Amino acid sequence: MLKIRLMGTKNEIKWFEKILKRQSKVVVTEFSDLYSNKGTNRYYRVYVEVQKANIKS
Repeated sequence: MLKIRLMGTKNEIKWFEKILKRQSKVVVTEFSDLYSNKGTNRYYRVYVEVQKANIKS
């Protein structure tokens, strides 16, 4: 399992969430709520947990 912190604008995070969830080799097990970064109202962060998918070739 990997734990990843994503930082960016709301649109960038939503865009990358869609990309992650479409990947067949990765399963997104958790996607946290949006947290605003201190000192700015433009950038946010989320925490994501992913696992390798059980794919048999």
